[in-house]
Amino acid sequence: MDTLGTLDELPADYRAALQARHLVPLWPSLRALLPPQRPAQRTRPAHWAWRDLEPLLRRTGDLTPIEKAERRVLVLANPGHGPQALQASPAIYLGMQLLLPGEWAPSHRHTPNAVRMVVRGEGAWTAVDGERCPMQRGDLILTPTGLWHEHGHDGTEPVVWLDVLDLPLVVALEASYHEAGARQATQPHHGERAHVRAGVAPQPLFTPPRGRAARHPLLRYPWQEVRAALRSLAADQPALQVPQVTYVNPVTGADAQAILGFHALMLRPGQTLALPARSPAQVLHVIEGGATVQVEPPAGAAFAAAAFELEEADTCVVPGYTPAVLRNRSAREPAFLFVVDEGPLHRKLGLYEVRPDPARPELDALADGSA
Repeated sequence: MDTLGTLDELPADYRAALQARHLVPLWPSLRALLPPQRPAQRTRPAHWAWRDLEPLLRRTGDLTPIEKAERRVLVLANPGHGPQALQASPAIYLGMQLLLPGEWAPSHRHTPNAVRMVVRGEGAWTAVDGERCPMQRGDLILTPTGLWHEHGHDGTEPVVWLDVLDLPLVVALEASYHEAGARQATQPHHGERAHVRAGVAPQPLFTPPRGRAARHPLLRYPWQEVRAALRSLAADQPALQVPQVTYVNPVTGADAQAILGFHALMLRPGQTLALPARSPAQVLHVIEGGATVQVEPPAGAAFAAAAFELEEADTCVVPGYTPAVLRNRSAREPAFLFVVDEGPLHRKLGLYEVRPDPARPELDALADGSA
C-alpha cells in the first residue's frame, strides 16, 4: 500500500518556512512525477476532419489579411493539453496554413524545426536558405532550425499545407524565438534534383559539402517520388507487412530532422494493420484514400478508446504508449498516410520503448521500422 505523506500533514509554520525559501517537499508529489507502470499523459486521441476545418480556414482569408497575420494558421490543439497550449502532443505542434494567390508570407527564421506537408492547391512555393521549393500536394518541405524561409503564391487557387514543428519542446526548453528577415534571393539549385536515385550521392571526392548543404542536403521530398517508392516496395515485396518509408538525410541516412521523425506508409486495399504501443506519440495524416483508426488504450490509461474515420486530408493523433489499429476503408484502392512521431527525440534521450503484445510478436519489428 502506498503510504506517502501529504502536504497537509505538515505543520503550517513549516510549510510557510519552505515556501519563503522556495523549497518543496518531494514526497507529496512523488507519485505524480513517477507514477507506477505507465506515465501520466495529458495527450488524448484526437481527430481533425478536413471537411470541418476547410471552411473555417478559408474564412480566415476573408477575416484576416496576410499583413496582419504574417502566417494565417489554425492550430490543431489537443484537447488534453487545452487550447492555450497550442500543441498536438508533448513535442508536436500542428497547424493548417492558408496562402492565397498573390500573397507572400515574409522571410524569417526560428529555433524550432518545421516541415510543411502540402494538403491542397498548386502555385505556391517555399524558399529555404535561397532554394525555392515548389509546393505540390503530398510534398514534404523542410524548414530546419535557423534557416531563413518564406512562402509565396504565384498561382490562382488557395494553397493549404500542414505545418509540423517541434515547438512545444523548444518552448519548454525556453529556447524558442524568431528573427525577421528580408526577401530572399533564390538560387538555381534544387536538392531533389541532385538526390534522385538511392545510393548515389552528389558528393565531390575532395570537397565534401559544408554548412547547410551538409546538414540538410535535401529540403523538398516530392510526393510523386515517395509514392512511387511505396508502390515499388509493395510490388517487389508482396509478403511485406506494410510498405513504409522514412524521410532521411540522403547523405548520412539519419532522420531528416533531429527531434521528430517523418514517415509514409501504404495500406493495401482492405488491409488492417495493428500498430504496437510505443513510447512516442504519433500523428497520422491521410494523403490519399481513407482509413479507420482504432485507438486502444491499455489498462491504466487516463483516456477511453476512440475510433476515427479518416478521409483524405484528415489528421489524428495517437498518444504514446498506446496501440492502434489502422484499416484501409477501400477494398479496391491503396491508402497513403503521412506519419509524424517523436521517435528521434525518444531515442536520443534513451526513453524509446515498445510495449510488446505477446499475442503479436511480429509487431516488435514493425515498431522499429524493420518489418
